[in-house]
Amino acid sequence: MKITAIKSYPVRVGVRNQLLVKVETDEGIYGWGESGMSYREKAVMGAIAHYTQFLLGRDPMNAGALWQEMYRSQYFEGGRVLSAAIAALDIAFHDIKGKALGVPVHQLLGGRHRHSVPTFATTSAPPGEEMIRQVRQLAEAGWTCVRLMADGQENEGIFEPRESIATTADWVTRAREELGPEMVLGVEYHHRLTVAEAASFCQKLPRGTIDFLEEPIRDETPSAYESLRRMTEIPFAIGEEFSSKWQFLPYVERDILQFARIDICNVGGFTEAMKVAGWAEAHYVDLMPHNPLGPVCTAASVHLAAAVPNFAWLECRSTPVERLGFDDRALFPVQLELDGASYPVPEGPGLGVEVDEERLKAAPFDYTAPPMLRRRDGSVTNW
Repeated sequence: MKITAIKSYPVRVGVRNQLLVKVETDEGIYGWGESGMSYREKAVMGAIAHYTQFLLGRDPMNAGALWQEMYRSQYFEGGRVLSAAIAALDIAFHDIKGKALGVPVHQLLGGRHRHSVPTFATTSAPPGEEMIRQVRQLAEAGWTCVRLMADGQENEGIFEPRESIATTADWVTRAREELGPEMVLGVEYHHRLTVAEAASFCQKLPRGTIDFLEEPIRDETPSAYESLRRMTEIPFAIGEEFSSKWQFLPYVERDILQFARIDICNVGGFTEAMKVAGWAEAHYVDLMPHNPLGPVCTAASVHLAAAVPNFAWLECRSTPVERLGFDDRALFPVQLELDGASYPVPEGPGLGVEVDEERLKAAPFDYTAPPMLRRRDGSVTNW
């Protein structure tokens, strides 16, 4: 089997763009992949165009060797743009291989450990009474793990961390008091805090209020997270920005993270994700995959979740309280479907997703960027 074409489609789906990649072969079998580097889709397309020059004519069944060649074939190896490009291609190669062999992708990874993949849901309302109402609604719909968004998450202009942590701590504490101990609750801070601010937030919460704190600070400096680790008992959910096993290395080896927020569309696809999963298993760390994209990302994440023993919950962004439009039925006529709060593990060949390519060709691309947040003094702060 030989690769005959690689096509990239950057398209607006719901509230954000997706970068979908199709790999075609001379046997008529094709595969779909997705890149996870939102807001920089064109940069990833450039990397894919470079890789295409030496991937045409190659055998996609050799996904592991092709991964190594894509990663190591330049002096400036790695980085988030290249890994996001490799991820999309690697996922497509596995889709092809599963279809060629007539087996689901999780069988290529060693077989399934579970028949369904539990998910966590996210509230769309800011901290307040509506946030608590949404958690109750999700519990009634079957979710046992819910992520709460910090105050100011949807701000377009000004974000003041100290104001946010005061309001968020108050309402998260109330949520736990009203909901009781059974529900698993986490808080997402989108790496907007400093070590001191994150520690202050944790210290404002009564012990046992939340079960995980997601991305409180930026990830570039593991020692900063170690400092924060010493100041709180709350488990950390980290890793959605990591683009390789090497970025996960200090966080796993130094026992900094408790949930690995691996993003299969950023970290380099199945080939790299399975290595991270095994490493995490050795340190009793469960995967809690990042899944903020479309049905291709969801399907890839479900197959990964099925194939590893150390798994907690998969992010789900299509729930009774959050409809972002990422799973457009017209563009994705065949996709994985929720059963309550879980995804049944698919048994058909490949990923189990089909894309209407003609609609994809006509879909628009929207040049967008995240809000450029500032403090009240005019200085730039993290989005």
